[in-house]
Amino acid sequence: MPGARYAERDRAEEDAFCRIDFHSGSHALCPKLFSTSPGTLVYDVTSGPYAGRAAAFESEVCTRTHGIAHDAADEPLSYKMSVNTRETSATFANASLVYYHYARYFDAAVHVPPAVLRTMDRRAHLARVSRPGAAASATVPALKLNHAAWTALSQAEADPASYTPTDELFVADRSQVYGVLLHPRGRRYGEEVNGSRASGWGDGQSRDFQQTPPFVALATNRPLTEAIDEGLARGHLHTAVPTSVRREQMAFWMRELVDVVLLDFLFSQQDRIGNIDYLSYWYWVEDGQVRRMAAQGAHAPDEIARHSPKLLRRTELGDNDAGVRTSYVNYTQRTGMLERVRHMAPASYRQLIALDRDFAARGPLYEYTRTSFGLSGPELAQIVSNTAKAARILRESCRAGRLRFDLDPEAYLRDGRVAEARLDCDAP
Repeated sequence: MPGARYAERDRAEEDAFCRIDFHSGSHALCPKLFSTSPGTLVYDVTSGPYAGRAAAFESEVCTRTHGIAHDAADEPLSYKMSVNTRETSATFANASLVYYHYARYFDAAVHVPPAVLRTMDRRAHLARVSRPGAAASATVPALKLNHAAWTALSQAEADPASYTPTDELFVADRSQVYGVLLHPRGRRYGEEVNGSRASGWGDGQSRDFQQTPPFVALATNRPLTEAIDEGLARGHLHTAVPTSVRREQMAFWMRELVDVVLLDFLFSQQDRIGNIDYLSYWYWVEDGQVRRMAAQGAHAPDEIARHSPKLLRRTELGDNDAGVRTSYVNYTQRTGMLERVRHMAPASYRQLIALDRDFAARGPLYEYTRTSFGLSGPELAQIVSNTAKAARILRESCRAGRLRFDLDPEAYLRDGRVAEARLDCDAP
């Protein structure tokens, strides 16, 4: 994507996902028998007790609801296709591609996993995944929506003309289904980030989300340290976050939640609350530089212990498939989240203003978005409109002096403070 920043690991994951052969016996495909959507779990069986025996894994292991990972070489990848009917939950696979590339365009602090487009013979997917998924979920009351989705997908793969819109699920000649392949790795946050959800789904839980410590801090028009104090005082902070790292943790959360709110506003996400995850890292300062290492437990490795590292959670958005489609409800927009933001990273603001100008001029970013994600005309128009609204909201906040450009969590970790940047509110 023009203007986007991709890491080497992003490219490596894309390449690895595209090299997987669904039919060689190296990977087993299992129906996801939890939650509500009909995802396919892709397991590497190149080693272990089922090495090279994908068919045996699928027939003997896939319909278990627990312990599958112990029989495979690693955690599964997630292969998701679009399924949207009156009886099912919302799943629009293309949205995961949009989120991935736009997260790199905004150089987001929140991590969005790389995603690639993959196709598969519809009859093969029907036989190996959809029919077994429908059968296994049929007798489990808690899987009512999951079963409805597997039933709908089974019917569509048997008869593509029965699903509308057909091109949301199938390639042009209807021989293959398409979806996105990605590897979400995060664990689910509790109330400290996802909110209490006490007020019910939709508008209610979106307002509960705005009472979390990091969002209260984001909505506080005071210098960063004072805003953090306000968030800690008024928001509910889960006891799993140690007192010794709460300020640093809040600085990272504030930076990440701005990304969450902005991306969800642009792409009309309707199912974010309760679906925000995290990964754990050790952070320390060495020779004046902030460094980090993935954390495998609660005790720092010996090689970094002398630096007194801090164990921090970094936010991941691995579940992004209830966005972009025009039938979805934009709860971020409906509950006024972006209007309440009082802190932002300078680069995020500049990228948004540049994106809005490019869209207005039908420039390279507009063309990339139009041609790269399989979007309909109304879906593209909605993204353009949402971008204009977001730019207007934040530009007005900036002009009114309500927006502080001070979200630099690494500087806060290193120095205990952040110098506010001054921006021209109208210049990208």
